[in-house]
Amino acid sequence: MQFDLFANTPRPYATLDELIAAMMKLEDDPLFPAGTNMVICRGNPRARLMIIGEAPGTEEDRQGKPFVGRSGQLLDQILASAGFDSEQDVFITNAVFRLPPGEGGKPLRKPTSDEIAYYKPYLLEIIRLVDPAILLLTGNVATESLLGRTGITKLRGQWFEIDGRWAMPIFHPAYLLRNPSREPNSPKALMWQDIKEVRRKYDEVVAA
Repeated sequence: MQFDLFANTPRPYATLDELIAAMMKLEDDPLFPAGTNMVICRGNPRARLMIIGEAPGTEEDRQGKPFVGRSGQLLDQILASAGFDSEQDVFITNAVFRLPPGEGGKPLRKPTSDEIAYYKPYLLEIIRLVDPAILLLTGNVATESLLGRTGITKLRGQWFEIDGRWAMPIFHPAYLLRNPSREPNSPKALMWQDIKEVRRKYDEVVAA
């Protein structure tokens, strides 16, 4: 399935550094009043593999980098299992760039569709400027942002074409932490299948 998300997207930024500098100054975005930090990226901006997370957690908000808590540690292990160095071979960003404040005693909540939509143009600019060949959409928030769909258990492991790039939804590492079984067809077993397929596609379109 093909998507063209960039046809009507403004392109005002000449470099990734310029875009990041502008994002760090945002004060009118919907999550700014919560007082959380802008968490944009880590990894290699020249990498051809991009991972898009959902929104920062508490540790990401504290450090100002995506995927640095328990989920990030597991993500790095998953990438390493397929021969990817998370600092050299991968660029990691988010679909929502601030931690959504928690409700009912919880430290954070899922971003709303309006919040996802607000930050989407910034995500599209990041994609355009980094210019990856392959996108991994971790979880429903990233999948909703770029594919306009949710239902990660049905979408995971499938390839979608987005403006000439290959995109695959995968389970969020936090989901794997909540489901640690390695039995056949468990989330961890399915993730192993998916990351092997990502390695195959990467070798086909990037490393060839």
